[in-house]
Amino acid sequence: MRIRTRNVALTEGIMAGVLFGTAAVLIRFLQSLNAFSIAFWRLIIASLALAVLLVLLRKSFSFDLVRKNVKDLLILSFFLSLHFIFFVSAVKDTTILNATVLVNTTPIFSMLVSFLFKLKPSRIALVGLVISFVGVSMIAYAETLTANEGSFAMGYSPSLKGDLEAVLAALVEAFYLNYGRRIRSQMNVLSIMAPMYLFTAIMVAMLSIPISSNVVSLPTNLGVVLVLVGLGVIPTAIAHTLYFSSLSNLKSFETATMALLEPIGAIILGVSLFREIPAPLFVFGAALILVGIFFVVRNRS
Repeated sequence: MRIRTRNVALTEGIMAGVLFGTAAVLIRFLQSLNAFSIAFWRLIIASLALAVLLVLLRKSFSFDLVRKNVKDLLILSFFLSLHFIFFVSAVKDTTILNATVLVNTTPIFSMLVSFLFKLKPSRIALVGLVISFVGVSMIAYAETLTANEGSFAMGYSPSLKGDLEAVLAALVEAFYLNYGRRIRSQMNVLSIMAPMYLFTAIMVAMLSIPISSNVVSLPTNLGVVLVLVGLGVIPTAIAHTLYFSSLSNLKSFETATMALLEPIGAIILGVSLFREIPAPLFVFGAALILVGIFFVVRNRS
């Protein structure tokens, strides 16, 4: 059995952070579907993709371990369902930049939540988190400078709802990462994620009934289906699985910090596809994020 190392976990986290940048852009192509339908189908597709991968690799589904840990998997699925619902809603209600920047306040929330799980960050990790957060704040401030005059009415921004949804997505993700770290150490990542994506999809469908009048709908347009497949495979089955897998050798806030690469990738796609041009301060903020990640990566505690 191959021994996992911190460097392997860091590589997984970095790859996940880069690939996460595709999520918001792909969601923008799904305006015809509500947030619950998008979250539901991306999870169903991700679960099917991992199930096929398990079969191709001739890996066990570990039904006994799943049954033994079903309570913990359901708790994780609940947090994950809320995260996906809030994030998809945020992308639909605010800009790509706002959604990806605000959802990546997760490292701050995760660091605070980690104290409940008796995981204390080192000083160098704290420095890295602070620098990265300053970078995220700089990007958010840069975005406000590009906002059109008159976009504020009655004292609030029309994208405030989406901004709040992105912050809530970050908060529940922090609990998800901290709670999931123990489960990751007990099970093979594919055996965890395949059923957990399915459980999460079921919870999304159940939550859509009391929360939204628009229940999960079946997409029929081929273009929509293809985008959903991309969303289910790239930022979910691949990126999110790598993200969760990195918890094996990283603390929750370290894993969350790797996802700070998401706004950089997302804004590049956002500029090319939707012409959402960032302010010059974005470059400086992105540089600070990379410096902060470097500090966290250097942390060996």
